[in-house]
Amino acid sequence: MRRFRIIFVGTIVVLAACSGTDVTAGPSQRQEAVPQEPSAPSTTPSVSSSTEPPTATAPSIAPTTVLPVLLAEVTTEWNTDWSKRTIDLEDFRVGVFFSDPRDVIPPLDTPTFTSVAEADLEGREPGIVVEVADNARFYPLRILNLHEVVNDEIGGTFVAVTYCPLCNSAVAFDRRVNGEVLTFGTSGLLRNSDLVMWDRNTESLWQQITGEAVVGELAGTTLEILPSSIVRFSDFAGAYPPGLVLSPDTGIFGAYGVNPYVGYSSAEAPNPAFFRGEPDDRLPALERVIGVNLGTEDKAYPFTEMAEIRVFNDVLGGESIVVFWGAADTADALDANRVETGRAIGTGSAFLRTVDGRTLTFVLAESDGDLYLDLETGSTWNLLGHGIAGPLDGSRLQLAVHTNSFWFAWSAFHPDGILFTGDSD
Repeated sequence: MRRFRIIFVGTIVVLAACSGTDVTAGPSQRQEAVPQEPSAPSTTPSVSSSTEPPTATAPSIAPTTVLPVLLAEVTTEWNTDWSKRTIDLEDFRVGVFFSDPRDVIPPLDTPTFTSVAEADLEGREPGIVVEVADNARFYPLRILNLHEVVNDEIGGTFVAVTYCPLCNSAVAFDRRVNGEVLTFGTSGLLRNSDLVMWDRNTESLWQQITGEAVVGELAGTTLEILPSSIVRFSDFAGAYPPGLVLSPDTGIFGAYGVNPYVGYSSAEAPNPAFFRGEPDDRLPALERVIGVNLGTEDKAYPFTEMAEIRVFNDVLGGESIVVFWGAADTADALDANRVETGRAIGTGSAFLRTVDGRTLTFVLAESDGDLYLDLETGSTWNLLGHGIAGPLDGSRLQLAVHTNSFWFAWSAFHPDGILFTGDSD
C-alpha cells in the first residue's frame, strides 16, 4: 500500500509517496520522495554539438493522448502536447507528488552572484563551473541540490545550469531554440531517475542528461550542451580570481549546506521506484564516472580507475582528448548531513588536447599536486586545463562535453557507450 509523507519545501507542503526509508526535511530543505516501489525509465539519444541554436525535429513515436493514471493525476493543469513524443509515456515516474508538481522544486530565475573573495564556502565544496566568453561562474552544489535548475545569462548567452542529485549529473545548456529563449523549470517527473525539465514557453518536457525534448511541441529537439565541470571551490577560486559565485541570497530558502540526500551516494542501486529494469552491472550502480560525449561516441572513465592512473590520453569521436583526475579531497555533496563534510571522492574533467594545431601528450607531474606535464613542450597544466608554467603558460585546454554522473544513469542514457577498463584501452 502506498503511504504518504508531508514534506516542507520552504512554505510549500508536498505530499510525497514513501515507504520504510526514513528521510527528513525541515523548512529550509527540499526532499524528493524516496519510495521503495518498483519501476522507472528507459534510454535516450545523444546530444548536439552544433554551435547554432537547435531547431525542432519530428518525434518518432506514434501519437497518443492517453496518459498513465498517476501521470494524468498530477498533470491536469498542464498544456503539454502529449501527442508529440519520442518516448513511451510509461517511462515517466512522479518524483514529487502534488496537484501540480512543476517547480515545487523551485528553479532560480533571477540568480545573483558574489565575488570569490566574499563567497562563504569551504575550499573542498563542489560546484559546477561554466565559462562563456571569458566569464566564469561557480554554482555550488549546496545550492543546486535544492533548486536543480538555474536560468542565467553569461557573456550574452542564455544558459540553463542544471543538476540532478539522483544521478549526480551536471549539465549546462544554451537555452535558445528556434530563435526563442526558453525558461526551464523542474517538472516533478523523473525518467531513469533523471530530472525531467519543462519549459514555460511551450510546456514541453526535456531530459536533463541528454538535453532532448521528449514530449511536447518541441519533441525531438536537442539543446546545445555547453561544456562544464564539477570542481572544488578552492580550484575555481585559484584559477578564476575575478570569477563569480552563485549567491545563497535567493529569497527562497533561508540557508544552504544541509544535504537532503544523506547517504544516497553509498546506496547499492538507484531507487527502484524511479528506475525500470536492472542497472548495467559492469560497475557498481553508484560508481562515479567521467562520461565523455564527442561526436557519435560516448565513453565512461570510472573514478576508481582514474584515481589510480590520474591522467589518460585518448581519442574519442575522432578527437584527441585527455582525462584528468585529482583534487582527492573534493567533498561528496550527497553523503553527509552537511555538504562540506562529505567524504572525499575527488573529481575528474575531460579536455581536448590539441593546442594551436599541436596534439599534446600528458603525464602526471613528478611534483604531483594535481599538476600535469605535456611531453611536447614541457609545460605544466592544472586540473582545470590551464597552462601555468613553461612555453604554454597562459594557454587553455578546451573542455570536452562530459559529466561526473553515477554509472547507472550514464549507462542508461548511453547504452552503446564504451566503458574504460584500464590504461590498456
